[in-house]
Amino acid sequence: MGNCLPSQNEPQTRPIDSAFKLPSPLPTWPSSSGGEFGSGYIDLGGLHVCQISAFKKVWVTYEGGPDNLGATIFEPSSIPDGFSVLGYYGQPNNQPLFGWVLVGKDNSTGADILKPPSDYTLVWSSEALKINQTTPAYIWLPVPPEGYKAVGHVVTTSPEKPPADKIRCVREDFTDNCEVESWVWGLGSSSDPNGFNVNSLRPSNRDIEAQGVPVGTFAANIDGSAAISLSCLKNNNFTTFSSMPNLAQIEALFREYSPVVYFHPEETYLTSSVNWYFASGALLYTQGDESNPVAVNPDGENLPQGGSNDGTYWLDLPVDETAKETVKKGDLKSTEVYLHVKPMLGGTFTDIVVWLFYPFNGPATAKLGILNIPLGRTGEHIGDWEHLTLRISNFTGVLYRMYFSAHSSGAWVDTRDLEFSDGGNKPVAYASRNGHANYSAPGVVLQGPNDEIGIRNDTAKSNLVLECGAKYSVVAAPESVVEPAWLNYRRKWGPHITYELKEEVEKVEGILTGGVKDLFQSLVNILPNELFEEDGPTGPKEKNFWAGDER
Repeated sequence: MGNCLPSQNEPQTRPIDSAFKLPSPLPTWPSSSGGEFGSGYIDLGGLHVCQISAFKKVWVTYEGGPDNLGATIFEPSSIPDGFSVLGYYGQPNNQPLFGWVLVGKDNSTGADILKPPSDYTLVWSSEALKINQTTPAYIWLPVPPEGYKAVGHVVTTSPEKPPADKIRCVREDFTDNCEVESWVWGLGSSSDPNGFNVNSLRPSNRDIEAQGVPVGTFAANIDGSAAISLSCLKNNNFTTFSSMPNLAQIEALFREYSPVVYFHPEETYLTSSVNWYFASGALLYTQGDESNPVAVNPDGENLPQGGSNDGTYWLDLPVDETAKETVKKGDLKSTEVYLHVKPMLGGTFTDIVVWLFYPFNGPATAKLGILNIPLGRTGEHIGDWEHLTLRISNFTGVLYRMYFSAHSSGAWVDTRDLEFSDGGNKPVAYASRNGHANYSAPGVVLQGPNDEIGIRNDTAKSNLVLECGAKYSVVAAPESVVEPAWLNYRRKWGPHITYELKEEVEKVEGILTGGVKDLFQSLVNILPNELFEEDGPTGPKEKNFWAGDER
């Protein structure tokens, strides 16, 4: 890719020298009548865009950026006839090549959607820098004609301005606001407000009805002025959902990418299906009539529908102690995962949210140096909902990244950084012992101030495995599906529980001495409130990202 000459000090190999590929070839997706999914093209309402992942190198630096391995700037290549460049692609050298940019074609009958820039402004040059690089680089900002906006930069190895037809600007009504997403390169750090940085971009508004479309380009900025001069695209054809997969394609996608979840070998509290939980004695309580709980029907049809989480209703375990302990442990063999399918990033991507239900969340354990301290009942709650999210390109059907929920937050992991199961394209997730936070790799993650003090999240591979593709159902999607009654139960899936923090702390402190007791007290002072008070967890539809992006 490209004809750049290496410098004398160029490392022999870097991760970016290899392009990432999924472990197995993708199948042919089921066809759809008139749909665009998997076609390689999406119509934004007269502006046709194509996702390009073939590149030629323009500039390479071997220092700075993530892991101080430098970065590479690419120009899109192998562009289909009639399409124009909208911007260049940049990526850190510490990762295998796995990126894309959009190219555009004006397919409208009215005023031009795409126009060449009227001029260029030099944003930055590496000419005066004493850094290890292939050649000096010059980053140019297109100056758009009136009524148009730039959505990407041009990068050259010459101080002469690029030709006007090198790139296209986009008519304002086909653009949207964008913001910085991740750090690509810089000589300082990503948080240095006074340095020069290159950052990838994403739409500022990413709700399911938002029309902003990422172009895959980057913003070059000095002194923290990121993303001000560039825009994202806008899908003016978004309401048709023409680029979204139909139900047959959704099922094919999930068969291909269904996650494999490993539980810790000492996990006590496993998943179950919602129906198993109801049929095993789950009870519905009503405020003011707590002495007369009602057994929940196995299909959940007698659950209150709609309303708000106002404390009027909540679910709880069976009263019988033997039944209660049985239900707490879940039932792995009955487990069914529940899929929520939603359009994202202006309908150019599909998120398949994979919901997992646990009847019970177990207690927490603290790490204090070399000591592990059980925290009694702290962290326990009833009715635990966790999720994983697959983000899939509607241009190609390729898995782009995966989200791992962890307590009240989580993390996106790019596909190139995922573990896959048995040579196939099924990504692996690890659920932490008792707390059920999801991670992309085994080990211990601490909630705390450093690597020695915190709440343990232990994950490991074991024989306790959930193949999410073995049993699943689509419970919500743009295409009409029958939503189960439990999905529209908008109340609490567990009772309000307040742990006696002072009592629990005193129990632990009673067995500690000296500096260890001081460490424990410092940990207690920073623990999140969710560990000490549970107001009854809510179901999937009550989560703030149900109609938006993962935060």
